[in-house]
Amino acid sequence: MPDAPIDRRTHAARQLLHDLGAETLVHPGGTLLAHLDRVRRRLALWNARPTLRLAGLCHALYGTDGFATALLPLDRRTEATGIIGPEAESLVYFYASCDRRATYSTLTDEAPHFRDRFTDRTFVPTRRRWEDFAELTAANELDIARIDSDFRARRGADLLKLCTRLRPFLTPVAWQDCETVLTPAPSPGE
Repeated sequence: MPDAPIDRRTHAARQLLHDLGAETLVHPGGTLLAHLDRVRRRLALWNARPTLRLAGLCHALYGTDGFATALLPLDRRTEATGIIGPEAESLVYFYASCDRRATYSTLTDEAPHFRDRFTDRTFVPTRRRWEDFAELTAANELDIARIDSDFRARRGADLLKLCTRLRPFLTPVAWQDCETVLTPAPSPGE
């Protein structure tokens, strides 16, 4: 995957991630930092705006519902904001705060609800916030599915269902990537 250009904030964010140990944490495909870089590049390939790319790079700062290791405690959010800016930090918090079980189950509702696992607050996000969340979720999951064939074999069908529920919020290029990576190859003779 070609590298997306690195601007000043991206460079500073990578330095923060390095300083927080992301380069030493094991993650499918190598290290957490390598994964975060691949998510940022995937979002760039999908023509995501720079702020969403930056959020993709930093999406695991506070841990996630699927990756418990927090690199930065929530009481240091201002530090992240100073490096990546308020909009990108807000997206990082939003992604990290998702209670996946409670939130994913509402995705096909007319007005999907989001549950913040840090505050237990449930609310209906704006369309733009859902779009950002969907793109970041898809980019994150597809990176792992591309890198780890066992993960793809175990979780691919569930991830395709998730991406299908997210489809109204995904760009066409992101949805096409979901289909390409997650649709099982036909069995011989089909």
